[in-house]
This record gives sequence, structure tokens and C-alpha cells, in this order.
Amino acid sequence: MTNQALGKRELVGFRVGDQAFCIDITSVLEIRGWTATTPLPGAPNYMKGVVNLRGTVLPIIDLAVRLGLPTTEPSARHAIVVVRCGERTVGLLVEGVSDIMQLDDAARQDPPNMGDGQGAGVVSGVFAVDSALISLLDLDNLLPPVREAA
Repeated sequence: MTNQALGKRELVGFRVGDQAFCIDITSVLEIRGWTATTPLPGAPNYMKGVVNLRGTVLPIIDLAVRLGLPTTEPSARHAIVVVRCGERTVGLLVEGVSDIMQLDDAARQDPPNMGDGQGAGVVSGVFAVDSALISLLDLDNLLPPVREAA
């Protein structure tokens, strides 16, 4: 019997600032160490820049800024979590990946209404694990929709 059949979700946990977050493991393509980025003029403030990932230009999102937290000054201890985000592949700059968890989906609670702030809609649930709260990110709402070419 699979974990999904048991109502368990396999999640990758990581830290951004002082907060714990997680995403579904099926969205994660790889986890890499920090690599310096090349900034792009006119990019949104949460976009740290781009890196060359085996011949593909990969945008790197400063997840802290995207979530409305102070910007990240990356170092060698930071990580890039490469994920599928809708139809796009992006790298998420995080402070470090903590572990892979199997949590019961029935334990997920809806997040409180956060209004229309910068981070609204990116958290799809909250898990209480021991004495900590871990926010489940909704990758489909993390980036603005791609504009269609005219």
C-alpha cells in the first residue's frame, strides 16, 4: 500500500528566515548548493537572478522576498531547491533543507486569511509537528501567471 493510499504526503522541509516550510516531494527535481546568480535588469524584486543549469537558464527566486520576508544574503550554507512551478522550472533560494517528512494529510489545517499581501495564496496549509508549525507552499500560486504572447 502506498503512502498516498494511506493519506500520507511526502514533503521536503526547509527553512526561510526563522520559519519552516515544506513542499510536495513530487515537485522537487533536485536540491543544489548555492551558486552565484546573474541578475537580470527589470526582473521582479524576488528574482535573485539566473544560473546555468546544465545548459538551461534557470531563474532563482529569493523565496524570502517572495513571501514578504527580508531579503536573503546567500552563502555556501544556503541551498537551491529546483522545482516545477506550474509549467515552469525555477530554483528556490532557501536557508537549508531540513528533512523529508511523511505527514498525514488529514493533519493539514487551512491557513488563516492573510488578506491580499505579497505572500497571500502561496500557503495552502499548515502542519503542527511537535511544537513547530510548518507551512505548506502552493507552488502553483508562487509565481505570477505567464503572459501570453500578443
